[in-house]
Amino acid sequence: MAHFDPNRSDFSPYGFNCVRWTPSRMPRCDRHDEIELNLLDRGMLVYLIGGQKVAIPAGRLCVFWAGIPHQIIEFAGLAEYFVLTVPLAWFLQWRLPAHLTQPILHGQMIVEPDESRLEWDWARFDAWSEDARLGTEKHRHISLLEIEARLRRLALTIADAPPPPRGKTPAVLDPQHLSRAEQMACYIARHYAKPLTAETIGRHVGLHPNYAMGVFQRAFGTTLLKYVNQHRLSHAQRLLVTTDDLVLDIALKSGFGSLSRFNEAFRQSFGCTPREYRRLHQLD
Repeated sequence: MAHFDPNRSDFSPYGFNCVRWTPSRMPRCDRHDEIELNLLDRGMLVYLIGGQKVAIPAGRLCVFWAGIPHQIIEFAGLAEYFVLTVPLAWFLQWRLPAHLTQPILHGQMIVEPDESRLEWDWARFDAWSEDARLGTEKHRHISLLEIEARLRRLALTIADAPPPPRGKTPAVLDPQHLSRAEQMACYIARHYAKPLTAETIGRHVGLHPNYAMGVFQRAFGTTLLKYVNQHRLSHAQRLLVTTDDLVLDIALKSGFGSLSRFNEAFRQSFGCTPREYRRLHQLD
């Protein structure tokens, strides 16, 4: 079974794949330019993503854009689970309903409202895993048609589901239970578009900047400022794909102080310029 490799390069692609994973606490966050689907048949996983600590229960399909920094910080009661990845460009070409795609592109995890489809879903994931293993164009085409249909069914389900009680979202855990490092990650996720320094982040959680940087790096395997940059780049990716905004405007809206800084950071992470990325991924 597969498992997270902490030595993998940031944004190293998984491509189209469906495999059984061994759960583990991730020593650092991961980022890759695919839509990720998770399915558990028992137990639970807890992610930190987009400034929220989100519990994924068994039996409910979970979908998110893995370009957002995400990290499993807890798990219980399971020995394996399915991880399916679909390149972002393919996902966008399906033109799924906006009430599904927009929250995903904004960094939300979409979690199936109920677990009534677990038996069917588990069988489908098992079949998609075998198709991915075989690797033929014919098998991949069939799998992608079925995955698109499953996501369209999910869109119907969440459209028909009653809204949660006001002020409550069952999957999102109480922020009071976050550690100092997680509080810093959440603060960054909510304020990355503004000027941020180790001083401002440390002050928010009541820590000296040097101590805050050490705490964060031990917990997340990366520096505070790199983590800020990751959120800014994810925001810029979304704007490049979903809007016609000028690249300069996108750079500024994402928190970069200049176009040259933005271009340099983007090329280092993705191996191409923002304009090239937009040309590859933006829909007509």
